[in-house]
Amino acid sequence: MPNFIIGDKTVYPGHGVAEVTGLQNLQISGATMEFYVLRVLDNNMKVMVPKQNAAAVGLRKLVDQPEVDAVYDVLRRRGGKISTATWNRRYREYMEKINTGSLVEIATVLRDLCLLRSDKQLSSGEREMLETARQRLVQELALAKGQEEGVVATELDALFG
Repeated sequence: MPNFIIGDKTVYPGHGVAEVTGLQNLQISGATMEFYVLRVLDNNMKVMVPKQNAAAVGLRKLVDQPEVDAVYDVLRRRGGKISTATWNRRYREYMEKINTGSLVEIATVLRDLCLLRSDKQLSSGEREMLETARQRLVQELALAKGQEEGVVATELDALFG
């Protein structure tokens, strides 16, 4: 089970990178539970996660170098089959991948939508999803690599011309 301390950056599936801003004990049904207090970097939303459920909800540390490499491998891969499902089914599939919190899954969504965009115009929902996937990737990769978000964003954009 991951253990986080105040100041750690972590990933909360469905919301992206968050910072542990505190630990808090709360009484719930007569039992005292310890919670991680998180601040989501994207929107400053405060999230409280029971410490004992952190692994179950998918709270995880930032990706390490081998995972960063795996993400770039996914982004560079071409020739795979892009979902030909209707846009709303594809939207559901992609949102499920984004909400896993797995950077590799999020990278597949970004790659597929960027490749799809070169063939046809994306729906507004797909454009929004592409931007969500891109933002989550940029944010976590920048922290994991110790680079500015702008540098990582330029790198990703260059992969899809």
